[in-house]
Amino acid sequence: MAGHTAGEPLECYSIPIVLEKEPDIDQHGNPIREPDGKQRYRCGFRIGGGIDQDPSQSPQGYSDKGVYVTYIHDNSPASRCGLQLHDKILQVNGKDFTLVTHKQAVESIRKKPVLKMLVYRKGVPSLQKPPNTMVSHTQFQAYPHHGQPQQYSTQQPQYQPQY
Repeated sequence: MAGHTAGEPLECYSIPIVLEKEPDIDQHGNPIREPDGKQRYRCGFRIGGGIDQDPSQSPQGYSDKGVYVTYIHDNSPASRCGLQLHDKILQVNGKDFTLVTHKQAVESIRKKPVLKMLVYRKGVPSLQKPPNTMVSHTQFQAYPHHGQPQQYSTQQPQYQPQY
């Protein structure tokens, strides 16, 4: 996974995470609105990286142009949903994050009140493909939340997050 080139096929276990943002409020408990009047939501994490960034300048030492979680606020939607520091974001609401600029990543994250993400986490076992076989691509669908069972179809064995 380290050193992945943007746009190249990627084989790894993807961890599904559903993050439900919470309304952003000021110090007096009043809702904060966007310039267009819509409610602003907070997700509780910061990102770094993107295809327009130089990985050699990364203070965290990331080796590629991926989009990474660089900070998680305590007691935030991000901390409660299982997102972890240094997770590499592969997809958000169906958008491929291996080919986005930093600005595009921020805009996509801000866009919706619910983020259905696929992330790569260092330390999760690599895919092992038997010799002389082709590995099919894993495809995920939207994940239900609030205790409902997760359903997805794939040809590969899947990592089951333990939260």
